[in-house]
Amino acid sequence: MREGGYMMRHAIITAGSKGLGRKVAEQLLEKGYSVTVTYRSDEAKALQLVETYPHLKDSIQLLQVDVTKQADLEHMVDAAYKRFGRVDIMINNAGPYIFERKKLMDYTDEEWNRMIRGNLDAVFYTLKKVVPIMRDQQFGRIVNYGFQGADSGVGWIYRSAFAAAKSGLASLTKTIAYEEAEYGITSNMVCPGKIVGEMKEASIDSSRPHYDSETPIGRAGTGEDIARSILFFIGDEADMVTGTVLQVDGGKEIIHKYRQ
Repeated sequence: MREGGYMMRHAIITAGSKGLGRKVAEQLLEKGYSVTVTYRSDEAKALQLVETYPHLKDSIQLLQVDVTKQADLEHMVDAAYKRFGRVDIMINNAGPYIFERKKLMDYTDEEWNRMIRGNLDAVFYTLKKVVPIMRDQQFGRIVNYGFQGADSGVGWIYRSAFAAAKSGLASLTKTIAYEEAEYGITSNMVCPGKIVGEMKEASIDSSRPHYDSETPIGRAGTGEDIARSILFFIGDEADMVTGTVLQVDGGKEIIHKYRQ
């Protein structure tokens, strides 16, 4: 798709209808990208994206996708390619999470499998579909989500399955970066710090008046912080940045590493 001779880049954003993914979708639309946005169950929230940007409705595709299901992921990529004719950017934002605090021995088989399938296997199946497209294009940008410290393989009590999946994904992110570099494809990971509640869809300016004593930078993180980081990763001129795991946490990871 071209507008005035300009190639419109297309991005798939899993779980892009709410939370951190919503802010990414909004920022991409405002920067001239077209997007395929997935949601798991809240169709009304997803439709709000089109309502917010009615003048860009032709640049938005909404799909219901369960990232724990391989068939859903394959359909997602096929639908994006069929409508927009390309897939330049794959943003793996979706990832199941268990909020109940429980040790590894208390996890059920179903809970363990859901964490691994949704946070690690899902990326594998998605890449199997999008990488061949990106190779043909000689251009691709892959962005995966981790958690604070994912690159270090740290233990995380009560979050064992999620942490294991995301730490494995950090390694996969780097491997793909090396294997696919010759095709003009980059692969990076963004690791959000503690971003909760309404801050997930908030702007940076809205967070500045609210002091956060737990963050060295002094304010809460926002969805816009993550979106701006991703915008850098996916730029056409960002091809020298690949295999990177970026902490976006206001300096909290530094405290964890160097606290005595």
